[in-house]
Amino acid sequence: MCSFVLGTSKKVVAYNFPRECIKKFFPSRTCFTFPFPAAPEKLSRLESLDPSELSCDFLEVTDRFCKFVFNKSQVKKLKDGITVTGRVLGNLAKTYVETIASGAVPCLENAVIAMALIENEAAVKEGLAVYQSGMEKLKGSFPLELKDVSSEHQRLSSMATQAFTKRSFRDTDGKYLKSLEENINKLFDGYLRQNEQASKRRCEELLSSLSARTTENLKQGFYTKPGGYDLFCKDLEDIVNNYKSQTNKEVKAEEVLKEFLKQKTGDSQAILQADQKLTEQEKLIKQEREKAALLQQEIKAREEKLLQLEEKMKAEKQSNEERMRQMELKMKEELRLQREEAERAMKSKLKEQADLLEKGFKEKAELMRQEMEEFKKQSAEAERNRAREFAEMLENTNRRHQQSIATMQQQQREQEKAIQERNAQCKVGCCIL
Repeated sequence: MCSFVLGTSKKVVAYNFPRECIKKFFPSRTCFTFPFPAAPEKLSRLESLDPSELSCDFLEVTDRFCKFVFNKSQVKKLKDGITVTGRVLGNLAKTYVETIASGAVPCLENAVIAMALIENEAAVKEGLAVYQSGMEKLKGSFPLELKDVSSEHQRLSSMATQAFTKRSFRDTDGKYLKSLEENINKLFDGYLRQNEQASKRRCEELLSSLSARTTENLKQGFYTKPGGYDLFCKDLEDIVNNYKSQTNKEVKAEEVLKEFLKQKTGDSQAILQADQKLTEQEKLIKQEREKAALLQQEIKAREEKLLQLEEKMKAEKQSNEERMRQMELKMKEELRLQREEAERAMKSKLKEQADLLEKGFKEKAELMRQEMEEFKKQSAEAERNRAREFAEMLENTNRRHQQSIATMQQQQREQEKAIQERNAQCKVGCCIL
């Protein structure tokens, strides 16, 4: 079907034109010419024909065509080497049909761009679904240590990026990868808050249970007697010791304890002032010790937040390293596929040129040679452009990471400064800690 005829007559040009088009748009091809499937008078009811009524020649070509498709034909690919799956082919066909129906001229490149939009949006959703599904399972075990939540976050983030890169293509500016990254970070922050809330509830419930007897004693006025302040401090110290022995892995342990002690300040001061066993000087000393104790607990709460911030920074660094690694693998794979597709097309063009020379089409062979030279230049330029796009995408991703780390480092410095300031104020020991 793709053989040319020598000559320049109108009839010869008309004969060669469709073959020129096929040659141009399908560098590597195997052509099949199908005869009519049945007699002309039967074509109007082709779908209802019995197989025995179909043309033997048509069935013979159909059989050869099917054997070729199943045994020899290569996987369909776009010009940059991307495999065309059934889903992708369906989107391409839909875009073509919609374009034709609108009266416009269909263009493969436009259809591929439209398909890339659909696939990349779906890739983001698929990646997020992988991450969210795993974190929802983990959520059932909240509260957990921050390192456990961070570890699972890193694992699922890697799986999400892998799912995204497997489906996405032509994300030339990294727009969709950025969307995936930002959405995962938002979800991670949300799960961290939920873990903190669960930890806070558990710590508050524990303190409520541990302090039940002391609370009842307060209601009964048990501590409003000489020596009552020391009794109250002893009970409070027991509560704190028991609490710490059971919450050493809770992410909100120190914060909740700080609020608890702060709430007890009013009761403590009332008991202190009513304690007739103590002199005014002793009351003043104990009051200052209590202030120091509260300040010390505030420092511990801030140190708790600082440790959590450091753990989050560590998780961000490790997630970014894994993200960069997967992106580099994706880049190498896409460049390899693009190079292989170009080599396949060049091999086909060389064969085409040899066939033209063998059949005496010297002018066409020379045009083919020029076309191959131009194709080589275009392929090399396309590869350079793709490598540049990937490099820019990696740079932008790393820049976002550095900005995120810089924000957390600023928060870290603020926490450290606040801790230093409070340490400078805290010079007296604590009566209850």
